[in-house]
Amino acid sequence: MKLGRRKVENPATARRILAAAERHFAAQGMAGARTDEIAADAHANKAMLYYYFGNKRRLHRAVLEHLFRQLSKVVYSPPAPDAPPRDRLRAWVNGYFDFLATHPNYPRLVQREAMDATPKIEWIARDYFQPFFKHLTGLIADGVSAGEFRDVDPRQTAFTMLGAAAFYFASAPVMRTIVGHDLLAANALEARRLALLDFIEHGLFNEHPKRSDKGSPARPR
Repeated sequence: MKLGRRKVENPATARRILAAAERHFAAQGMAGARTDEIAADAHANKAMLYYYFGNKRRLHRAVLEHLFRQLSKVVYSPPAPDAPPRDRLRAWVNGYFDFLATHPNYPRLVQREAMDATPKIEWIARDYFQPFFKHLTGLIADGVSAGEFRDVDPRQTAFTMLGAAAFYFASAPVMRTIVGHDLLAANALEARRLALLDFIEHGLFNEHPKRSDKGSPARPR
């Protein structure tokens, strides 16, 4: 059983509470969010909130754990057999973008944790961020090694990719006022996806991948 929640007897109620808590924590932070407002938003009473999650801190952890589990399902999905590095990275970018598009509160919640630097950031980093970052840098390193990507620093490239993807969603509420339209509308999201893929492909992919004498991608010496 996850630390953030107890055994659930009414999954629908627990899901509503989690969804409402996600919205309130993203907008107000854990300190500013009120459990009575979360319960009202979830069409539940506060007693049920405490029954399932114990207290506000455990509810906050349950929200984060739920999001991280959803993210893991997307970014660690197995690639197609013998997929080249380009296709594997495109699939990763599309999966991560789809997750952000369907969970737009995620960047703001994570940003709050990183900025506050509370002790709980340690378990988040250990259990989720480190494997996540290692997986992405591994994909990039594979492409460099195969000669399909430019000779880049995988870590610096991962920083750039993650920032380019997440900032759009984290800043959407403010940027909506600046640009004059909803950045989370379907057409805006698709335009952003295409622009992100175009940016990564032109900045990272070799136009003519290096090949060995046998026709396979060259490996660095």
